[in-house]
Amino acid sequence: MGGLLFSATTAALMVMMINCGLGVIGRDTLRGRPVPWAAVGLTALAVGGVVLQLCWSGAMAALDDDPAKTGWWRVFTSVFLQNGGIGGAAWNIATLAAVAALAQWFWGGPLTVFFFLAGILLPERIDALLGLGGGPSADPRNFAGSSGATYFLGATLALALLTRTRIAKQRVLAVGVPVLGLLMWCAQENGHGLVSVYGFALGALVWTARRLLPRPADEPTA
Repeated sequence: MGGLLFSATTAALMVMMINCGLGVIGRDTLRGRPVPWAAVGLTALAVGGVVLQLCWSGAMAALDDDPAKTGWWRVFTSVFLQNGGIGGAAWNIATLAAVAALAQWFWGGPLTVFFFLAGILLPERIDALLGLGGGPSADPRNFAGSSGATYFLGATLALALLTRTRIAKQRVLAVGVPVLGLLMWCAQENGHGLVSVYGFALGALVWTARRLLPRPADEPTA
């Protein structure tokens, strides 16, 4: 029962974030949007990682982020491996494609990649800063998987919607992402929830910085 509830809340949080992205972009504008090449690239890397696992039995041992092993590259390569079976891999790749596309259409390609990389590098460091390093990690990947960085990136869409809407229902949806994420961490020690809180916070910092810094005259508004 506990595992089912864990999966249900994890999926619900992702659905909320995707709906935040659709809300801030506009569902009726999707057909006219340009190809989100940064999202295509990230998704292609994830697909390539799965193909590599299927073709090479030693891929996980060579490229995962097991702290017992050495290799600076592991923190990056492990993100594009999947360890949740066929269903988990399909879910991770599909949600990465959707979230990254929505993020690129709002934040642009460079910021989308920046947030994704932050989702790879920051959670364990923030854990250590907050004194969480001795307990369960906020990194939900368990040495491999793209879900942690995807949930981190997806939470920035919730922040984006919160800053762009005056509709009460949408504001509740946006605020619900970090609230549910924190509840998931407290009740389930579900790292997907905590990395979503981190992503929401970094999104707020970036949004504030963009508001304060002068924009070039020819730069389009988000």
